[in-house]
Amino acid sequence: MDIPPPRATNGKPGWRREGAGWPNADASRFVRAGGIDWHVQIAGSGPVLLLLHGTGAATHSWRALLPLLASHFTVIAPDLPGHGFTSTPRDLTPRGMAGAVAALLTVLDMQPAMVAAHSAGAAIAVQMALAGQITPARIISFNGALLPWQGVAAKLFPPLAKLLVVNPVVPQLFAWRAGSNDKVARFLIKSTGSTIDAAGVDCYRRLFSCPGHAAGALGMMASWDLTALKAAMPGLKVPLDLVYGERDIAIPPACAHEVAGLVPGARALAMPGLGHLAHEEAPQAAVDLILAPGLRPIGRG
Repeated sequence: MDIPPPRATNGKPGWRREGAGWPNADASRFVRAGGIDWHVQIAGSGPVLLLLHGTGAATHSWRALLPLLASHFTVIAPDLPGHGFTSTPRDLTPRGMAGAVAALLTVLDMQPAMVAAHSAGAAIAVQMALAGQITPARIISFNGALLPWQGVAAKLFPPLAKLLVVNPVVPQLFAWRAGSNDKVARFLIKSTGSTIDAAGVDCYRRLFSCPGHAAGALGMMASWDLTALKAAMPGLKVPLDLVYGERDIAIPPACAHEVAGLVPGARALAMPGLGHLAHEEAPQAAVDLILAPGLRPIGRG
């Protein structure tokens, strides 16, 4: 069911303020599904293509891709739970997020013929396919975060994220710093190995200037355990393409090749010279990959 756009409450972004001039706002809808108030963008016609962004992002991550893809598909791009203009549920685990997206698709009465997903969004797509919640002809992962944390990070990062998210001062302090200028947003983006346009930097700045969005991203990271997903991935029946930016700092390119070794028929495809936000850096190249399922794997750079 359609609902009014969200107001800026409890530190969450408001549509009138943070959403002013939002990319592709003419495609935006606000829907209640699975106990969550969603912001979702729907555009185009034809087979349904589901776009799932990564941790800390929102629909703006697909700002340049959505209009190009809408010429070929009915494109559905939601803000994930706890992100952007979508409300925050209690369950931010991969299984919980997958169930939430499945509930949204049920309310919209749409099932994707294809899924394109970035970073943690790729894990949600794979989780949904393994659970039979979606049966797309293909999943294309852009710099997919599909493996558990390794080494020291596995022991330190999730507990640290949990400590940060339960302390209300941390998201507020981060939001204050992010909102004061765009240096925080530029630093976060630079740490991915990517360089994106000023419009993209501004969207990240707007979101991270809101404590609710920062808390949602931290909460997702605190709940993110992919051990079970990794163990189940050899049973994935949906064709999986693993696109990676060769300069990705956040998710090493080797991860794409490791996942390709786990999933029968999966392919690792390189985007030379690009980082973790490769699809934002080179949107036309990303669209070409989505539209060309017959592409042969590209070797390591």
